[in-house]
Amino acid sequence: MEISSMGRLEVRITTADVGKRVSVRRLGHTGVTQEKFTDTVGVLTSWDDGVLVITRRDGERVRIEESSLVAGKVVPAVPARRRGPAASYEELARVAARSWRPVDGERLGDWELRAAGGFTRRANSVLPLGDPGLPLDDALASVRRWYGERGLPAYVQTATGAVGAQEALCAALEARGWTREVTAELWTGALAPVADRAEGSEVVLSREADAAWLARYRRTGAGEVALKVLGSGASVWFATVPGEGPVPAAVGRCVVDGRWAGFAAVEVAPELRRRGLAGAVMAALARRALEEGASAAWLQVETDNAGARALYAGMGFAAHHAYHHYREPQASGVVRN
Repeated sequence: MEISSMGRLEVRITTADVGKRVSVRRLGHTGVTQEKFTDTVGVLTSWDDGVLVITRRDGERVRIEESSLVAGKVVPAVPARRRGPAASYEELARVAARSWRPVDGERLGDWELRAAGGFTRRANSVLPLGDPGLPLDDALASVRRWYGERGLPAYVQTATGAVGAQEALCAALEARGWTREVTAELWTGALAPVADRAEGSEVVLSREADAAWLARYRRTGAGEVALKVLGSGASVWFATVPGEGPVPAAVGRCVVDGRWAGFAAVEVAPELRRRGLAGAVMAALARRALEEGASAAWLQVETDNAGARALYAGMGFAAHHAYHHYREPQASGVVRN
């Protein structure tokens, strides 16, 4: 908080700071005689009619009455990362998009409209990396028409918590009635420590997802479209740990793209979890990615998946940014995440 030379807290932000990352302290009442302060850090996305809205790193929007402010200041765009590979949001967003390609797409200015028959939101949403070339309302109307022609609800994928992310767009979508359905995080880490894990179980690597691999993968249902999406990427590898029957004990997927190795679809039979199979799958894939010249790793994990988050943190991964999928108002249709 800003403290003046007289030792008093001061509010050093104004409406001109909308769009900047700020730290504010406000006074909250907990009882008749008891008071407490609450601190909030995030992007100031609006300041209208005496109310500030701050979008936090995880995408949560906090409304603050101007009259409750006791201190505030503009802070650096994002704190320096203490571990893991350095990368911008845009670099990671483009790498992640190349690893999970749609089967149908179109450009709207700098926005990428993506469709894949409803197989996952990631392949059936707009990636808005820049200017759509139209006023926002016109751009969103074009997006809704494009997805409507394909029998799909319109989704926009946004991000928060990193330099160049889209807190302002999140706020604009919510103001127009778009609903945030899913929030997840993209984590990054060094690749070598993943590869150095003990091998343990036998892991078979392949360039294609066969019927056995698909039998363990839990997000199936779009037939050939799913196979096309799963097989997209610069250099794709599928890992399988054979089981006692026809369905594998564990599976995983990795896409090598330059310095990056992206892990996804790591699935373990429920009765075999916590036996190191997920780690063995990722280690085998990481060793192959190292052989192809990668040095950094990324993956996506949902915010409520405590088991996966603990596993990845133990491997040295840490959150880089949060990403969200906003669904158009009153949309119909089904899209599997």
